[in-house]
Amino acid sequence: MTRLFPTLAAAALIACASTLPLPAAQLGDDGLHKAPWMHDTFKDLREDLAEANAAGQRLLILIEQRGCIYCTRMHEEVFPHPEIAKMLSDDYFVIQINMFGDVEVTDFDGTSLPEKDMVRRWGVLFTPTMIFLPEKTGEIPAPQAAVAIMPGAFEAGTTRHLLQWVLEKGYEGDEPFQKYHARKIEEDRANN
Repeated sequence: MTRLFPTLAAAALIACASTLPLPAAQLGDDGLHKAPWMHDTFKDLREDLAEANAAGQRLLILIEQRGCIYCTRMHEEVFPHPEIAKMLSDDYFVIQINMFGDVEVTDFDGTSLPEKDMVRRWGVLFTPTMIFLPEKTGEIPAPQAAVAIMPGAFEAGTTRHLLQWVLEKGYEGDEPFQKYHARKIEEDRANN
């Protein structure tokens, strides 16, 4: 019996730990959060899309800025949730764009600009902003090709549902995200 208790206690701790959020991303030299599910690329969106497709993932552009309290909230409270972190890692090819950065970005239409100028061209005003891309975009700017754009910080449930909705290609169906989200909230309540 004395040997069984430590074994059961260890199993219980492991089970509990698997439902806890993962640690938050660390800050990089540019002041932005760096998560293991982010891809460091040359920021040629045409190449990034091809790489995402080859990996069976969806391209997701995450626009952030240094000192953004909402970006920090997403990285500390939302992205670390196990289901969300797993989707971001397994199902999405995430590239990060610095709202005020100088790294060259090449859009789907071939336009190359520093990050800050590309963000301005796209009309993005808030951070974080998540831009979800389809598997094929054509030669148009990323926001015009996007299947969904999520400006701002949202709770884990809303973020998880949006990630799922994009993966399920809900944007091609008759159920808009808001109705999908409401249905999923009810399903989550029924299952808990």
